Amino acid sequence: MERPLEGQVALVAGATRGAGRGIARALAEAGARVYCTGRSAAGHPPGMDRPETLDQTVALIQAAGGQAVGVRVDHTHEDEVAALAARIGDEAGRLDVLVNSVWGADPMIDWGKRFWEADLSGVRAYLDQTLVSHLITNRHLAPMMVAAKRGLIVEVIDGHLPGYRGHLLYDLVKAALGRAAYGMAAELLRTGVTALAVSPGFLRSEAVLEHFGVTETTWPDAVAKDPYFAESESPALVGRAVAALAADPQVGRKAGLTLFAADVAREYGFTDVDGRTPDFHGFFDAQAKAMASADPPPQDDYSRFLMWSRYWQIHRVPERRELAEDLARALGFADLGPGLAPVAR
Repeated sequence: MERPLEGQVALVAGATRGAGRGIARALAEAGARVYCTGRSAAGHPPGMDRPETLDQTVALIQAAGGQAVGVRVDHTHEDEVAALAARIGDEAGRLDVLVNSVWGADPMIDWGKRFWEADLSGVRAYLDQTLVSHLITNRHLAPMMVAAKRGLIVEVIDGHLPGYRGHLLYDLVKAALGRAAYGMAAELLRTGVTALAVSPGFLRSEAVLEHFGVTETTWPDAVAKDPYFAESESPALVGRAVAALAADPQVGRKAGLTLFAADVAREYGFTDVDGRTPDFHGFFDAQAKAMASADPPPQDDYSRFLMWSRYWQIHRVPERRELAEDLARALGFADLGPGLAPVAR
């Protein structure tokens, strides 16, 4: 098997589950020695009310013949991150790929509350966990890469489109992480280090599979419950996307961009573990167009939720303006304002 990252060293911050675990496994599969970090390690309480641990990620990599080192780190604690950087420097002497996939904040968001209704008592802890942790990690690991004049920094976000993600606190952080990748790219210019952001699509994380009552093997059974699941993807796809980018000697041309994992797959010619390359956004656009074009458009709560969600995701994308206008009309808006925001009738 081809191992384009043989001899390289990677750090995946937030490798316990989901996208982070998928990325850690893919980087190891490509030959890198992967430092895996997170809070849910043996002897410590698991996060997000989930059973996955960092030790399991390391075991999966090693069972597949890869190199992995698990280090229990709370990335909101600067001293722990500084110690991690020192350890990687002492043990490996280099760092080629830094992936920031720290999240762990699902229980901290009440999706049913709008910003003027939200309980903000935990907002500082939320921002520390989801945003400040990334800033701390980049601050302490990037110097090793800058000194070596090489490397790739990847911010893992949710959503590569410029529209709204459905909740102010969630959108705020995910957009900020994409902006952080852009800002780091600007400051890293001519250092030999590239920063960018990557977003998975409809991710078949451990929690999502459990929600649908399926496994990674039986996931197609859930399409009957949710047709959009047909274009979902395993965590391996975003992992392979990061590995492909890390192996590309011209990756600097993508500095500052926010990339969609399935688009990266199409560009570099790889697939998900099932041999497919999902087209979630093409599918969603087609479904949204069919609903908006119906006469009359569907008025049930679920259909309106889907049209509303798609409108806010795409309304700032010029090439999707026609669909955004169709959705606005179907939802009962008179027209679109100057910022592509809907004006209620």
